[in-house]
Amino acid sequence: MPLDRVALISDVHGNLTALEAVLADIEARGLTRIFNLGDYVGKGPRGREVVQRCQEVCEVNLLGNWDDFLPAPQMWGDPADPSLRWWLDQLAPGQGEWLRGLPFCHDFTMSGRRVRLFHASAGSVHRRVRFDHDGEEFLGMFAATEATGAGPEPDVVGYGDTHDSFLEVDLGKTLFNTGSVGNPLDDGVPLYVVLEGVLDSPDPAPFGIQFVRVPYDVEAELEVSRRLGAPEHDLYVAELRDRRYRGDVRRGLAPAYHRG
Repeated sequence: MPLDRVALISDVHGNLTALEAVLADIEARGLTRIFNLGDYVGKGPRGREVVQRCQEVCEVNLLGNWDDFLPAPQMWGDPADPSLRWWLDQLAPGQGEWLRGLPFCHDFTMSGRRVRLFHASAGSVHRRVRFDHDGEEFLGMFAATEATGAGPEPDVVGYGDTHDSFLEVDLGKTLFNTGSVGNPLDDGVPLYVVLEGVLDSPDPAPFGIQFVRVPYDVEAELEVSRRLGAPEHDLYVAELRDRRYRGDVRRGLAPAYHRG
């Protein structure tokens, strides 16, 4: 039986240059189904274009934390924050409503395994589960919550949010993080995941998870950010060029790569 392949992307964050590089690689591999795990906007300068592109090519689009709070100024800590206002104003009419209306998760079956995708955690797009989670957090990623809805627990969970990729198998459960397309802070090179198996089949069959790194022109993306006058450009440089998380830069910590 031929195997189906699905590409999973996440955390593009307005980086159209990285997104186009990843989409070109997906097309070159003959993949036609793309599921997006959220965070289309913020940080990078071209949220409008990223949203448009993902609306065109992604079969599934899920809600991320930036997609939830950026179009809702009442959720901002500072309603007058000029950076958030710039990223929001960059969106086209209707895009903010589209983002906030995206589904929380997507469930399907592949090779007899129940698969669930969401952005950050089973309970909320705003609760982060890092790669160095404990056992309780691991099991919590498979739980049925108000956000996921009732039903059987998944066997496989994929998520994004932390920009740190990993794969963990324990207690018959598989948890993986897709990393980030537009703001990769572990390796610095955009990453997406390919799931391979028999879609919509309850019967056991071969099942695979592949991580794919796609180099792109970082300096070209940074030049677009500078030319457009995007906010927090220096922090964007720190993240894309040096893999230093902007939150840690602000606090004077600036580790080699992101931890939250």
